[in-house]
Amino acid sequence: MEYNRITNSKDPLFAQMHQLMQEIFPPEEVLEFNLWKEPLEDPGIRVFVAVHEGKVVGATEYRYYEDFNVAMTDFTIIGQAGLGVGPFLANKRSHDLQQLANENGQKLSGMFAEIYDPYRVEDFEFGGVKPMDPYVRREVLAHLGYKRIDFPYVHPSWNNDGEAVTGLDLCFLPMGENNTTIQSDLVVAFLKRYYTVLPNKPEAWLKMIEELESKEQLALKNI
Repeated sequence: MEYNRITNSKDPLFAQMHQLMQEIFPPEEVLEFNLWKEPLEDPGIRVFVAVHEGKVVGATEYRYYEDFNVAMTDFTIIGQAGLGVGPFLANKRSHDLQQLANENGQKLSGMFAEIYDPYRVEDFEFGGVKPMDPYVRREVLAHLGYKRIDFPYVHPSWNNDGEAVTGLDLCFLPMGENNTTIQSDLVVAFLKRYYTVLPNKPEAWLKMIEELESKEQLALKNI
């Protein structure tokens, strides 16, 4: 299996990846094809696909924030069961991020991820691919060490229509000694940076940020 980075929307592998995204994720979670040009060309956004026998069978997008010394996993897609796509992507991503942190003179302190709550997204089929089932994914991420950041989470729709998207938790994989709390100001700074690309913020998101700004720390809970 090959781990190939995509940096151009004209790459034929990108067309396969975007089609896979549409098959796996609900519409409000998928950025339109023609809006991918700038993100793919952004050196800070790392988009990789797992290619098996010339076919894209998985993908992951993530980024490393040098000033925060944290990463964010935007998404992970397993398009076919039985090939070991999930461990392959996780291992390759981890190695890449640790190398980026090392180049920054740091040891990676943690990684954010939005994780579906299976009790709130039962209607989503995720392309019928069992490894993408929210119950399975949540259990896998729990085993990896991810913790749920303890606050009610919403995010702006990637349709940029000002709608609030629910059904997910913002989680964090702590890699330092502290695995019970996270600084609220880090969460706020991260969310503001991450969603800069979406100017139409829903009122619920703005209220959430305001409430987070009034706190010092947030608990990290088991998922």
